[in-house]
Amino acid sequence: MDKFHQKPYYFVNIPKLMEINKDLIKNVARNARLGINEDEAEEFVPQFKEVLELFKKLEVVDTDNIEPSFHPVVIKNVLREDTEEKCLSQDDALKNSVHKKEGFFVGPKVSL
Repeated sequence: MDKFHQKPYYFVNIPKLMEINKDLIKNVARNARLGINEDEAEEFVPQFKEVLELFKKLEVVDTDNIEPSFHPVVIKNVLREDTEEKCLSQDDALKNSVHKKEGFFVGPKVSL
């Protein structure tokens, strides 16, 4: 299996010896520069364990013959080709405007 088709680093087995506790949550929060208190850290312990259990379920999925996908939908260029086209003359651009003076559009005065 080549490097491109290996499982991503985040699917690597989580060591069984790693204990998910309040101290680990506080350390992760500190690394992420999140300010959490003792009660919040205690609340996140079971949630973090649940997330890790879900990742363990993903490890059993057989992805050997699946091409990697980096986007859930096909990305395509939706822009048109930049081609030169006929543009309006100055007179044509100004012909429907009531607010014009000496070949320019006139707008409201702005005071700074």
